Amino acid sequence: MTFACLAAAFSPLGALAERLLPQAFSVDDGSHDAAHLIRVWKSARRIQPEEGGDIRLLAAAVLLHDCVAVEKNSPLRAEASRLAAEKAAGLLAAEGWSEADVASVAHAILTHSFSANLAPKTPEAKILQDADRLDAIGMIGAARCFYIAGRMGSGLYDPLDPLGENRPLDDKAFAIDHFEVKLFKLADGFQTAAGARMAGERTERLRAIRTMLLDEI
Repeated sequence: MTFACLAAAFSPLGALAERLLPQAFSVDDGSHDAAHLIRVWKSARRIQPEEGGDIRLLAAAVLLHDCVAVEKNSPLRAEASRLAAEKAAGLLAAEGWSEADVASVAHAILTHSFSANLAPKTPEAKILQDADRLDAIGMIGAARCFYIAGRMGSGLYDPLDPLGENRPLDDKAFAIDHFEVKLFKLADGFQTAAGARMAGERTERLRAIRTMLLDEI
């Protein structure tokens, strides 16, 4: 699939997307690929009418928020959003964007990451953080969790104690532990009202997925 075809999914900013997509994602990570960017954009577009913000800045932030690939188990993971923000700033400056607009997009990218633990201050930053986190919960979130566990060489669950009732939870060792360690908690930290509503629905789906998994083991 060409970048031009992918860019159509970022309407009405398709021309911008076509220029940025070649630098926007990792081709060998199915959890941070073009499909992830499209889903985050769709969620951002659902949130933006209620929250406001500049759609052009938001599109650039969505497109470039994962432009530096860092594996979940890398010691540099907490630096991923900073590295992506720096790369994005360079790309947008080369496009002729103003310093203020570059700084706004860089701030959104810097603060979107859970690992960075930084508060978003602008509408675009709040929307990006929520839209990205929505992709970590619900059916897609579960699929991405198991996919990443496979990349890291983790097991699906502890066969003797799946829920970690008599052991410390370890989401580096078992995928299902990540639900309790992180994913179930994400809904409490959403920045926007629209995002929070969507997060509540997706968290219920995530709980149902875990219940069904446990029923089968």
